[in-house]
Amino acid sequence: MKLNESSFLLGEELDFEKVHMISNDKISVSLSEHSRVKIETSNKRLIELLNKGEDIYGLTTGVGALKGIKINTSHEDIQEGIILSHATGVGAPLPKGYIKAMMLIIANSLAKGFSGVSVSAVERLVDFLNYDIIPEVPSKGSVGSSGDLTLSSHIALAIIGRGHVYLNGKRMEALEALSEKNLHPLSLNYRDGLALINNTSYTTALASIVVYESRKLSMIADLAGALSTEAIGASTVAYDPAIHSLKPFKGQRIVSDNVRHLLRGSSLVNTSGIQDIYSVRCIPQVHGGIREALEYASHIVKIELNSVTDNPVFVKNEETNLVEVMTGGNFHGESVGIAMDALAIAISELANISDRRIAALLDDRFNNGLPAFLRATEKMRTGLMILQYTTASLVSENKVLAHPASVDSVPTSANTEDFVAMSSVSARKVVDILDNVKHVLAIELMVAAQAIDLRDNSKNGTNLGTGTKVVYDFVRQKVPMLKIDTYYKPYVDGLADDLYGLITRGGLEFIK
Repeated sequence: MKLNESSFLLGEELDFEKVHMISNDKISVSLSEHSRVKIETSNKRLIELLNKGEDIYGLTTGVGALKGIKINTSHEDIQEGIILSHATGVGAPLPKGYIKAMMLIIANSLAKGFSGVSVSAVERLVDFLNYDIIPEVPSKGSVGSSGDLTLSSHIALAIIGRGHVYLNGKRMEALEALSEKNLHPLSLNYRDGLALINNTSYTTALASIVVYESRKLSMIADLAGALSTEAIGASTVAYDPAIHSLKPFKGQRIVSDNVRHLLRGSSLVNTSGIQDIYSVRCIPQVHGGIREALEYASHIVKIELNSVTDNPVFVKNEETNLVEVMTGGNFHGESVGIAMDALAIAISELANISDRRIAALLDDRFNNGLPAFLRATEKMRTGLMILQYTTASLVSENKVLAHPASVDSVPTSANTEDFVAMSSVSARKVVDILDNVKHVLAIELMVAAQAIDLRDNSKNGTNLGTGTKVVYDFVRQKVPMLKIDTYYKPYVDGLADDLYGLITRGGLEFIK
């Protein structure tokens, strides 16, 4: 889907495409008048409740295990203190796109008008997004409940003119960047500090981006699998619709249709019913099962993406018809954590089965007559042997990363927060897994293209299917047929970096 609108209105529904567009500077963000009124109404109600002497968590009380302590200092000091004390993240800084997605998610949640914040707080997030002021946010430190407090605090830190940011690619103090854009540090209103940090923005930002990219990788895996099917000279019987009608998983049907259509017109495959290796014969069942898990993860993350994850919230009591302050646990990331652990397992399988196809293509016992390790000439001592060493390493690492984080919980805040989600760890692991999978699939495409050239007698892919020919040509634009031992890494990295461009190629529009 391509967006026609030039700006996303905060408070409206977000989807993965919009997160992608905004985090990659394709469209701007603005605050609608409707959302502005809702924010102001909620903020006014907050002030009314405070004036009545009502205690409100994080404003007149301490936080976490200190909730029973009465706080009498000014609201500005309270909110600034919350931000400063919570900004304790560690690890390498997050890439820009993830941070922009975090700011977008926080702003969109606050714009729904249930948090009691000031309009200024939301407007400052809009400024950061549109001026491309990127707070320096560490990658580690959240337990996924109470939201991603630790890491979101680094965004709030920059908004009040503390910490560091990146502007035009240059790291500088936040105060300097604000001055350069004629902005002032945010003067914190009654709930601004806690509302800016009490959310699942880190987990949800990473989850939204990995779901978006996983959809692409699932399609690319079908393309790579089809090219390998052709390269190994396998049968197309396993992709017949009659077989898949007997096990009618949606994902399985989509994958079998994809592979069958990619191979249409090929003279390198056969139509007999021979029993090919599982990594070829069972592509629809394996890739399809991965798609089923991806659909589940997409469903969960889409809900979280459009939820209010703050605490407390200001919600209308249906009996009294008055807006009341309510404390709850919407900051808990359990649903997304479980979904990300499921996705980690699923996406790892894309690399696992790809590695097996690579190994088969390189093994002259299984590649149906091709030379061992696809050596094109006597000058090649090892051929493409060592590429599979790399994929073996990557899939082994993925198996460690796929261990679920959501089954763990380390209590915090003197056992007041006694069961946490660890959802941020679940999401962060998928980022690393995706990068490994991209490189494995890039290597499979390289190996399959080499095998095609050896099987096709250097006919430049003229015997390929109408779809796989497009895939082959894409690879050959970046990687030549390898006839001598050479430095393979630039080819692997270059293909992996451009991998997503494959699914936008003309002639592959039918791929789902």
